[in-house]
Amino acid sequence: MPSSIDNYLTGQSAVMADLKHMVEMVAPTASTVLVLGETGTGKEMVSRAIHHSSGRNGDLISVNCAAIPSELLESELFGHEKGAFTGAEKPRQGRFEMANGGTLFLDEIGDMPLSLQSKLLRALEDRTIQRVGGGKDIEVDFRLVCATHQNLKSKVDEGSFRADLYYRINVFPVQLPTLAERKVDLPVLIKAIMDHMKAHGDLPHFQFDEEAVAEMMRYSWPGNVRELRNVLERAQVLFPGKTINATEVRENLLRMKAPKKEQEADFLWQATADLGDPLSAGGDALDKPALPHPSDYRDWFAYFDDIDLRRHLQDIEVILIEAALEKHEGMVSRAADTLKLRRTTLIEKMRKYVIEKPAAMPDD
Repeated sequence: MPSSIDNYLTGQSAVMADLKHMVEMVAPTASTVLVLGETGTGKEMVSRAIHHSSGRNGDLISVNCAAIPSELLESELFGHEKGAFTGAEKPRQGRFEMANGGTLFLDEIGDMPLSLQSKLLRALEDRTIQRVGGGKDIEVDFRLVCATHQNLKSKVDEGSFRADLYYRINVFPVQLPTLAERKVDLPVLIKAIMDHMKAHGDLPHFQFDEEAVAEMMRYSWPGNVRELRNVLERAQVLFPGKTINATEVRENLLRMKAPKKEQEADFLWQATADLGDPLSAGGDALDKPALPHPSDYRDWFAYFDDIDLRRHLQDIEVILIEAALEKHEGMVSRAADTLKLRRTTLIEKMRKYVIEKPAAMPDD
């Protein structure tokens, strides 16, 4: 009989059986858990499995330490008192207080600023926190689950992560397998994600033929389960009501053997290939990027009848982010400036859409 853990962790491979067993062992305890794994492997789902199998009555409260600017993260975690800073017009609970009686999930703990790591360590050891601008100790009863795709031991050696905090959160490490390490789970993962899409969408259903599934089994899945979910959402937009074959998987969904956007074989990329090309619309276009003309989508509506605007715009966003990163040779800060985004916002979008820096490009 499936356990509640199976509601969050999908797969019957040997590595997933080991993972479920570890979660089953640690969930009822109060031990701090450190979830380790590549981007897209399902670290948040593990935190949910742990929380909902723990017996704790409070909520699961999640914080992505990489997505919140460092100057705001302290207030987000610990709360603040009225007048603590400009704009603090009333007291506000932080995530520690919200997680009282429940579980606090700190995703991307490796990105937490050093200045906050000591406060987190104190909260773990004393089970008390102080709001920003306050001097009163507030007792909090929380279970901590942390996650990261980084090598925290290396960050300790570099001096960017406190050694005492590392040993305090590394009580029960859980290493997540990549999707490439559990490809046997691919069919059941596809079914689970498609079932969820059917329950929450209104586009015609699609399916894969045997050769298409075999093509997906051969793929390396560098973005792991998150990339698989993105591929299935793209398939729903591009092939509603169709049976998808191996060629369509390879050229349209996985975009293999298609080094240039204009060579890709689907209407979505064709319609946006010239977006922002200053040479495609004459001299005035240098001041303002050219936008697609309604006629560019005539073939789309003749073939598909409708379009999921939200997902289409997400794919356009992916194109522009990839182009900005290529323009600036992988320098995230410069790409963010070009896109008029905060650097942290761009990093979060890159993780969301499983966008990697161009090969052999430096970090910044």
